[in-house]
Parts: sequence; C-alpha cells; structure tokens
Amino acid sequence: MEDVRRSRDAAASAGADLVEVRLDGVDRPDAAAALAGRPCPMIVTCRPAWEGGAFDGPEDVRRRLLLDAMAGGAEFVDVELRAGFVADILSVQQGRGVIVSSHHFDPGAVDVAEQLWMLRATGAEVVKLAVAVDALVDTLPLFELGAGSDRDRADGQSHLLIAMGPRGAHTRVLAERLRNRWTYAGEAIAPGQMPASQLLEEFTFRRLGLDADLFGVVGSPIAHSLSPAMHNAGFAQAAINAGYIALDARDAADFVSFARAMNMRGASITAPFKVDLLTHADECDPLAREVGAINTLHMRNGQWTGRNTDVDGFVSPLAERMQLRDLRVAVLGAGGAARAAIVGLKHAGAHVQVCARRTGQAGTVAAALGIEAGAFPPAPGSWDVLVNTIPHTAGAPQSPVPDSRLDGRLVFDLTYAPEVTPLIAQARAAGCDTIGGIEMLIRQAERQFELWTGAAPPPGLFRAAADAARARNTGATS
Repeated sequence: MEDVRRSRDAAASAGADLVEVRLDGVDRPDAAAALAGRPCPMIVTCRPAWEGGAFDGPEDVRRRLLLDAMAGGAEFVDVELRAGFVADILSVQQGRGVIVSSHHFDPGAVDVAEQLWMLRATGAEVVKLAVAVDALVDTLPLFELGAGSDRDRADGQSHLLIAMGPRGAHTRVLAERLRNRWTYAGEAIAPGQMPASQLLEEFTFRRLGLDADLFGVVGSPIAHSLSPAMHNAGFAQAAINAGYIALDARDAADFVSFARAMNMRGASITAPFKVDLLTHADECDPLAREVGAINTLHMRNGQWTGRNTDVDGFVSPLAERMQLRDLRVAVLGAGGAARAAIVGLKHAGAHVQVCARRTGQAGTVAAALGIEAGAFPPAPGSWDVLVNTIPHTAGAPQSPVPDSRLDGRLVFDLTYAPEVTPLIAQARAAGCDTIGGIEMLIRQAERQFELWTGAAPPPGLFRAAADAARARNTGATS
C-alpha cells in the first residue's frame, strides 16, 4: 500500500484531477491505507479477474473493500455491473459516488446502446462502458451515443464511453466529443491508454472543446508519431480551435469512413497508406499524382484534396547541404516515401535509382517514374547519396544494409526514431555525412500546417515540440 500511495501522489503531481487506485493489484489491499493523506480526489477500484482485473479472492472481500472505501470518504468507487453485490454498493448513498462499469474485451461482442441503457438503469452517478475495437469505425457508435446523450441530465448521471486497444486510443483524447465526465490516462495501465504527460502536452487535452476542428495522422502502427506534438503546438500557439489526434487504421477504407463520419478537416498520412489513400481523395494536385502517393488530405468545400508535402520536406534539407544536379542517388524502398524522394530528386536534376528487396516492386516504381531499378543493396561506388525509406521492423532495429560498404558522400535515413538509427551510426562510422529523418518530418509537417491554416508555424516551434516529445518518450533530458 505504501507503493500504491507513492504512485497515487506521483499521478496527482503529474496533473491528474482525479486518481484511480486499483486495489486488485495489491497483495494485502487496504482501502483506508489507499485513502490516507490523499492529495486529490480518488476513485477506488478492485477489479476482479473475470472482468479483466487481478483480484481472484472471495467476492465478499471485494464488497467489503469498496464499502470501506465509501466509508473512508472516497469520492468514487467503481463496481462492475455483473457484480453480485452491486445493489449493496448503490444503496449506501443512493448511487452517489458510484461508478457502475462494464468492460468487453472481444470486439463487436456487445450492443453498446443496449449495454449503456442497462448501465443507466442502475441509477449510479457515473456509468462506464469500455469496449474493445479492431477498427476506427468500430468507435463511431460510441460517438453517436455520446452525441445523443445529455451530459446535464436531470438525475445528475454522467457517463464514460471508452474504446479499448490501439484503434480506440483517440477516444481517450476526444472525451469532450463523447460527452464523457472525464478521461483516463496512465502508463501501460490499459490497452490504448497513454501517459498523462502525453495526453496533456502532446495532445493538449485541456484545450479540446466540443466544437474543435479535427485533424490527425493515420498510419499503422502510429502510437510513436511525433506529428500530434507538432501540430497541436501549432494550433495552441495560433489560438486555433482545433485538435490533432493519432489514428491506427485497419486499412485505407476504415480511415476514410471514420474521417468522413467525424467531419475531419485534414489528415497527415504515413505508412502504409500513402499510396492506397491516393484513390480515396476526391481530387489531387499534379505533384501528388506524379508521385503516385499522398501524405496530406485537406477538406475543402466538402471534398478531400490530396497533396504531397513529402517532396519539399525531403528536398529542402538535402539541397541545403549540396548541389543536387547530376548527383547519383540510390533510394532504398519503393513505398510512398520513396516515390516522393525520387520525384523531388528528379526535379532537381539528380540521377536516381530505386533499390528494393522486392525487385518487382522496384521495377514497377522505376517504370512509373522514369528511372532505373538498381540492385539491393546498391553496389559500393554506385552512389553519392543513399536515401533510406524502409521503416524499422518490429523488435530490435537494424540497418537495412548491415553488410554493405558505405562509401558515398551522405546518407539520409527517413526513419526518425531513434534519433541515431543503426544506418546513421553505420554511415558515421564509415565517414559519411548524415541527415536524420526528423529533418524531413519537420519540414513536411510545417508545410501541411500552412496548407490547413493559411499560415506557417513560427520557425523552430515544430522542432521544439518534436524534441520535447522525443525526450518524454525516451526519458532523455536533452
């Protein structure tokens, strides 16, 4: 319980308005000890194993712990709808200070409207419905329920609607749109939940009103993205009523259905959707069509316009280092980012070859863009600049060309996490100059922001936001 109190106080210091203490993870749970010296309001929960928790003891012990918490002055206790003693907890204060919750860990296993009705019928002050999802569109019924609910009900009852899992993480950020009483944050506590620092600083949670315009980044996976930190910093600095979220889509169609239903105003697109989403845009500018991929969507007059800011984002930092005309460049990979790099280099007069592990894919891109397909890995002496567009695989990252001799002038790795990638480290050891992916990320994001808002962010703002987010995510201090 001493460890629990330390964690409780740390959460309060991190900005929590309300701290939930879980007694089910403690070997000798004690409600009075959990409440002792609390610095802010508290929820006391003792979740049973049969509803995703860790408590596997007698139900009467759980009942007594929650009753003790109420007697000790806990602002809220959380009890499951299926608990056999839920009526006992509700009767103590006629439902005041009680959260009645229902958790469903199999996607699509419950009718959310019916389940919410059952929860409301208990008369609890707060009702909580948490459902697992495996697609963005699976969260739309929760937003429909929230929009159809009156947060200022005559009986004082409020709700919490939460989608669990990576594809439900945005419901933690968009609590206001769901008309939720509050939202939950915590590090590695529940699937789809994020640390309070990320929610407050990267997603600027406290400034997201019900009428805020909605932007976001779509990819899979996407939790690592620095884009929310940059764009939300831009919106906050310009006092624009808008929020930017991260969306882990099942496929391109999943994102399109979700984005249109949510009336999103714009989106950044990352792997693996840069090519697929081109065909879902109502119109695209000539550069995006030449690239054959988009990284930006902008809603204008009810239509999605596709753009590609990756081209400028890639070329600008490279052109500041060297003359690109007649430069020999080998591009690793054949996805949307590779296409943008190739088009930018061609326009600048460079000689480009595309090198991919799948020779057929390299040949397709080469034929479409009018360049050569080279061997993978490219032979030593065949390039002045090596550009890597291949993302890291899950697990321990490694260079895409670990056994190659790097003898060119410069290596540009578009991967931006970690800051010094294995390829960057390999290139530096070989005496090559290097450019990290953060350079392109910032440049293309600044251009996106300008397209959406009509004004570029202040110089240095996006870099500072990205650096701060990376420091939080890695524990770095620089």
